[in-house]
Amino acid sequence: MELTLEVNGMSCGHCEQSVKSALEELEGIHGVEVDTDSGKVNIAYDEAYVSKTMMKGAIEAQGYDPVG
Repeated sequence: MELTLEVNGMSCGHCEQSVKSALEELEGIHGVEVDTDSGKVNIAYDEAYVSKTMMKGAIEAQGYDPVG
């Protein structure tokens, strides 16, 4: 499965790495692409292991605001 989330508050390479690392720590995440210019995060995942709620929680734990 693939999901694109809009994430408010990302503005730099550190932001990008924080969000990417937090998501990659979750079981079932196969790939993460972060675009700070558009504020979008594309996530490839296995829905048997991880949910959208879990992904949003990991992003929020880093101090960012996932939308959608």
